[in-house]
Formats: sequence, structure tokens, C-alpha cells
Amino acid sequence: MTNMMNNLLARRRRGLGRGRHNERGFTLVEMLVVITIIGLIMALVGPRVLGYLGESKVKAARIQIESFSAALDLFYLDNGRYPASNEGLAALVQRPASANAWNGPYLRTGAVPLDPWGHPYLYKVPGDHAAYEIASRGPAGDAVGAGATLIKSASQ
Repeated sequence: MTNMMNNLLARRRRGLGRGRHNERGFTLVEMLVVITIIGLIMALVGPRVLGYLGESKVKAARIQIESFSAALDLFYLDNGRYPASNEGLAALVQRPASANAWNGPYLRTGAVPLDPWGHPYLYKVPGDHAAYEIASRGPAGDAVGAGATLIKSASQ
């Protein structure tokens, strides 16, 4: 009986040294299957998410341009004219020398914001189709006409 107890204790001691013997890990094949599934999901969902991101930047640019339009209309009511092209949109936050009845700043931010892609907005007076035009060059920031996305707003 003592011999049997010694054998049992010896087995338990050996088992304690190899505590992870009964634990099972993931095989390489299982890991590759999971990575493949995640890759397929990203390939299907990724373009949609990026598409929504691009659309949201265009919408943000349109909202900023509408804000500029409202501020330019207030500038017009106070001064009887829109800021000249050389004064630019900066005339909405800092009084230009030629403005007699400037009652600004007309933008709450205190500075003219950049478009969602980090480029300055284009401002043209008189516009091709209206009193003024405001445009964003889009994500490329290239010269107008070189594949740039223009978002225009004009006031009559």
C-alpha cells in the first residue's frame, strides 16, 4: 500500500510541474481562418465607411459655405457691398480699411475656418453666375479644373 501511495504522490508531483499539459491553445489553421474572416469583413465594410466619411466632409463644407453666405449677407446689409476679392472672407472677422459701417465680426469662430480637407476656401467677387461665389477645392486641393471638387454657393 505504501508503494501505491508513493507512486500516486509521484504522479501528482510530476503533474504539478506540467500544469498546462491539459490546456489546449489555438492552432495555426484556426488563427488563419479567423484572420481571413476579419479580412473579408473589412473588405466589405471598409469602402462603405470611407464613402460615408467622404460624403460627410462634403456636407460639412456645404454647411460652412452656407454660414459664409449668411455672414456675407450681413456684411452687405451693413456696408452696401460684398467684400472685395482681395479682402476675401477675412473681411468677415477683421474690419477692412474700406468698410465704413463694419459691424462684425460676422463669424462666431473669430477666424475663417479651413475646408474639411484643410485648404482655404476660394472667394470670388463678382461671381460667374451671381454676386459672389465661394468654393472648396475638395480633397485634392489642386487648382480648379484639375479634378477638384467644387462646392459653390452664390447669392443674387
